[in-house]
Amino acid sequence: MKTEHPNKSTAKTPIEEVNPSIGTISHILVPVFPVTQRPHAMMRLVPPNHSPRTDLTDGAQMLLISHRGKKAFRIMPLGQGAPADKQHTDHTHNRPDVSRAYFEESRTTLSFSTTEHCAFFKFECECPTQWRLLIEPRGQGKITADSKRSGIFLGTDSPLDDGAATVYCAFQFDTDKLKVIETGSRFVIEFLQPGGIVCMRCACSYIDHATAVRFLNDEIIAKNLSMETAAAETRDEWNHELGKVRIWGGSEDRRTVFRTAMFRCRERMVRVSEYGRYHSPWDGHIHSDGGVPFWTDDWTWDTFRALHPLNCILQPKEEHERLVSYLRMAEQSGAMPIFPSPLGDGHAMTGMHPCAIFLDAFVKNIINTDEAKKAFELIDKTFKTRSILAWYKGPRCELDSFFWENGFLPALREGEKETFSQVHKGERRQSVAVTLDLSFDIWCLAKLAELAGITDGAEIYRKHALDYMNLWKQDTGFFHPKSDDGKWIEPFDYSYSGGQGARDYYAENNGWTYNWAAPHALDFIIGHLGGPGKAAQRLDRLFEVPPSCSLWDYYKQFPDATGLVGEFAMGNEPSMHIPYIYNIVGQPWKTQKHVRMLLDLWWRNDLMGVCGDDDGGGLSAWAVFSMLGLYPVTPGIPEYQITSPVFEKSEWDLGDGRVFTILAPGASDSRKYIRTVRVNGQNWNRTSLPHSIITGGGTLEIELSDRPDYNWGVNPD
Repeated sequence: MKTEHPNKSTAKTPIEEVNPSIGTISHILVPVFPVTQRPHAMMRLVPPNHSPRTDLTDGAQMLLISHRGKKAFRIMPLGQGAPADKQHTDHTHNRPDVSRAYFEESRTTLSFSTTEHCAFFKFECECPTQWRLLIEPRGQGKITADSKRSGIFLGTDSPLDDGAATVYCAFQFDTDKLKVIETGSRFVIEFLQPGGIVCMRCACSYIDHATAVRFLNDEIIAKNLSMETAAAETRDEWNHELGKVRIWGGSEDRRTVFRTAMFRCRERMVRVSEYGRYHSPWDGHIHSDGGVPFWTDDWTWDTFRALHPLNCILQPKEEHERLVSYLRMAEQSGAMPIFPSPLGDGHAMTGMHPCAIFLDAFVKNIINTDEAKKAFELIDKTFKTRSILAWYKGPRCELDSFFWENGFLPALREGEKETFSQVHKGERRQSVAVTLDLSFDIWCLAKLAELAGITDGAEIYRKHALDYMNLWKQDTGFFHPKSDDGKWIEPFDYSYSGGQGARDYYAENNGWTYNWAAPHALDFIIGHLGGPGKAAQRLDRLFEVPPSCSLWDYYKQFPDATGLVGEFAMGNEPSMHIPYIYNIVGQPWKTQKHVRMLLDLWWRNDLMGVCGDDDGGGLSAWAVFSMLGLYPVTPGIPEYQITSPVFEKSEWDLGDGRVFTILAPGASDSRKYIRTVRVNGQNWNRTSLPHSIITGGGTLEIELSDRPDYNWGVNPD
């Protein structure tokens, strides 16, 4: 599907508007990196020069197993005695459909593309002599010749010491003029001709070598697929996926930022079903998927806020499959995972955010009542047996008992020594963040129980949904840590207390961010700050007053809190809903101004155009929603706050002939303020839009101006 560009003679397809280099230089921590893959596909390749900060590489990485994590094999051409550990690259080209780089020491250009489970590699060697190729497992593994099939080589890689998952690979070259030099943990082949072009085809499986060989035959050999044809198919798949949202208007840079953000929302989760079966790292067995593909690789702390809600709109069928996968993971492991990957549960950060994902899907008719009841049962079991501590995957301890008895996680005073071995040494207690995250997640679980008709065992969750109240300090108007004797931790500075990342009390961000970290309790927060006017002043202070220390000192303590405007941190997920709270306190023009300012500042078409760790689409989903003009402030409540779109028109293809349309004639950098809104032709004075308007194929019309309007949305009907 081609995207229409008014007043332009040459239209680009959606994938042509993607710039994978956006954000590949980080502000402080981990940048995004370009991947070559099909939408949500298991086979993910990392280019050899994925960081523009250096031209050194240790080779191309085949099969990215988990986002920003383990890789299975590295591939390095070895021409003219080139080093096997590091080489220099040049003439790089990184795209979703095909990537390439020139290895200077080897005088070899490497290009590659993918299918769902397979990869093509083309080596164009300029050496006047014979040359070699290294393929090396990144973990514990080996590569040998297949004793049953001539010309096939088989590889294995176990990325983790516990053997939770094994990658099985099958390789085939398009020449027989080669000699195996080494097998085992290092696989080296010598090509018995000077220079020239050699192509390698390979396939991967988490089940066995036979499945990998079958993928090789079915996806490449039987179809006589070339690299060029595979790349064209990949472009078609991306155009179909990205084309679900058609856009008109906006500058070329705006369109590129939008398409790239949406592209990153479609890298994962990934499908790992293989001919109706999948390997489960949770019980070590091979299971039938029963006709429902199995998905994994998700970081719920990052993705429950915007990415999963976006999926509910644009990928309802796939989102259902993902949540069925979560149920299977929990059944097989005995606990609901929060950071699942093909290697198991990474179990990072705070909270039990599948609660929010399941509730949001239930109220949007993605899962049915039986599935909601199963989710409640499995999460209830998890809460009763597993610890709620940050970054700790294990059974309950005394701190858990305290939490469930008292409704908050106790904090340590400054300088007080930690006495519980279960508390992560680097991440520490994060007592306020844990309490607030769980209060929201438990509210979601209680609401799920209520809507699904569950009464047995739900009362405790209705009670703990109010735990945020236990840490509200009325005289300061902040969520504040308490010690185990119920006394406030004092003295206290909401900007700086808590050590590195404020992790004694909060998570990667300070108390100003966590002032708004109970999205189910915004009415409580606003009321206890003194009402909408006082709450707006607190928001103003967040955006207007910068850190009182130097930026280098601030970032030394808060390296995750990048993308600053005042002390608001665009580069970290807990901040994403905050600009939209201006809508709720009756000053929607400030939502429109601040969202547009944040897009202008921190979402740019350049190497530093993502201001924080994108976390596999966690931040990018905010940009997608915000550029279109909507945002889900509280997952689990089926509505979206309205802001001014950056595009004059967008059409959202919802399937079954349904199309949701947003019209904003004249939208531009200066025309960013809303004057009037109409929904399906009727005047609309509310700042929120129900989910049903979108899924029903409605129309949202927004009249814009270059000056704030102080009437629309101020006193909603």
